[in-house]
Amino acid sequence: MKTLTHISRIVVGITFIFSGFVKGIDPWGSAYKFTDYFHAMGMDWLIGTAFPLGVLLSFAEFAIGVALLWNVFIRLFSWLALLFMAFFLPLTLWIAIKNPVTDCGCFGDALVISNWETFYKNVVLIVLSIIVFSQRKMLAGQQKAKIKYALGGTFVIVYFILVIHSYNHLPVFDFRPYKVGVNIPEAMTVPTDAEQEVYENIFYYRNKNTGEVEKFSETDYPWQDTVNWEFDNMESILVQEGYEPPIHDFTITTPDGENIIDFFLYDENYVFLIVAYNLEKSNTTAQPAINQLAEWALENNFSFIGLTSTLFDNSQKFAEENNVPYEFFNCDEITLKTIIRSNPGLVVLKNGNIVGKWHYNDIPTPEEFQMEFMNK
Repeated sequence: MKTLTHISRIVVGITFIFSGFVKGIDPWGSAYKFTDYFHAMGMDWLIGTAFPLGVLLSFAEFAIGVALLWNVFIRLFSWLALLFMAFFLPLTLWIAIKNPVTDCGCFGDALVISNWETFYKNVVLIVLSIIVFSQRKMLAGQQKAKIKYALGGTFVIVYFILVIHSYNHLPVFDFRPYKVGVNIPEAMTVPTDAEQEVYENIFYYRNKNTGEVEKFSETDYPWQDTVNWEFDNMESILVQEGYEPPIHDFTITTPDGENIIDFFLYDENYVFLIVAYNLEKSNTTAQPAINQLAEWALENNFSFIGLTSTLFDNSQKFAEENNVPYEFFNCDEITLKTIIRSNPGLVVLKNGNIVGKWHYNDIPTPEEFQMEFMNK
């Protein structure tokens, strides 16, 4: 039983640490996921709490995981682990059944699993948590080595440093499809041998004699019996998902609705993209540095544009108020939030490759950019 208990403690601890870590170093990603849940549940009044709840959840998971892994304060944290799983097990069952969001976000963008896989994972974790909880007295009797407390405390301190750094800059690890080094055109390509979506068609026909509507499959619907049946309705049900490229929703749209993304993706020179998913919420402290970089880039015949989901009239107003020298184009808000966790943030492309990304706190000067990319 001791061996099973320790294996359960370690597995639950590592899982909680991983989950809390990957979400903690991407605090805005966690906030966006909470926002998705609140929208899906009709609880928009809670959206203002999305960021602190995301941070709190991530830290709670990480702290529970550290305590279990190093077997410290086990009486308290075995309770917390069990309560945690007792709450999330029925919640993830509801999510799996209702499917309000396609990705639960339990492991951030580091590991995307389906809603049903999330539920099955939680079934295993609650069983292991019960084992740990039932043996908490035995485990507490082994809490003697001070090094365990030191290592646990060190883990937590390093965690806080990384979270704070990721908040003020960009996540220390980028698990999204728009990370540095990715070639966007390649990431948007669907292989010729990729799996295709498979749909099942359901037909509804009305019986002319009884007036009742009945359901038929593709193999037995009475399309030839026009004497007794008449077509009422049809629905297509997705039974097998096809291949979806890592990047599948990236567009750059003009005020006239034209998608001009290819103009920038295949540019052999540097292309500077200022990404601000919402200009009304955009931090303007870095705008002078952005304008300086834009003026230099445009003078050297580099493309420099802004991408936002804000309406064009409001974009123009923002440009006038902040002396913006570049032009704004539209892109989907979710896509922009995925591209970079900063509002605004800078992304630089060359030949469709993402060569650099910067938080608004780290916008490079023209000299810094030349030194890093052009003077090699």
